[in-house]
Amino acid sequence: MTIILNGEERAIEARLLSLALIELGYQDVVVATAVNGCFVPASMRSSTVLSDGDRIEVLAPMQGG
Repeated sequence: MTIILNGEERAIEARLLSLALIELGYQDVVVATAVNGCFVPASMRSSTVLSDGDRIEVLAPMQGG
């Protein structure tokens, strides 16, 4: 299936957001996620089903000053 990850087209096998994050290399990273512009809390990722063409945003928190 093809998704858009942070504006870049990617091919993935996973159909659940939690598994897609692992497939995309985010398994050990604290991130915020959104699918098609809607925030998805970490507790909902394992039940969030992805579809071909979905837009996924993954943001890692940054420290600044």
